[in-house]
Amino acid sequence: MAVTSEAAATWTGSLTEGSGTVAFSSSGGGTFPMNWKARSEGAEATLTPEELIAAAHSSCFSMALSHALAGNGTPPERVDTTASVTFNPGEGITGSHLNVNASVPGLSAEEFQRFAEEAKAGCPVSQALAGIDITLEATLA
Repeated sequence: MAVTSEAAATWTGSLTEGSGTVAFSSSGGGTFPMNWKARSEGAEATLTPEELIAAAHSSCFSMALSHALAGNGTPPERVDTTASVTFNPGEGITGSHLNVNASVPGLSAEEFQRFAEEAKAGCPVSQALAGIDITLEATLA
């Protein structure tokens, strides 16, 4: 069964002087402010499209890795993933760096690295981001 998720954005004004909001429509997860300054220079308490992509990438990767490890008979106790998505004004989104640390009893570091690389390649969000460089740091706790 296909699931469609929705978010809605509203923007007023020009790119550099304007601002807007983005709302998580499907989940009701809230409405968050956004603006160009936060996107191009960074700012606390203001959401960017890249942060949304990072949230999608880290959560998708964590699910894919957990599924693969469980299928191997070595389910993880915990998977912590951070995705860092880079945006360069004038160039666009240039990369996503996944940093994962997991506790997986009965698995060697080499095996964990292999599963992490496979999850990186197989994660649907990674596949959607195929046009950018995706890097990975995987550490077994």
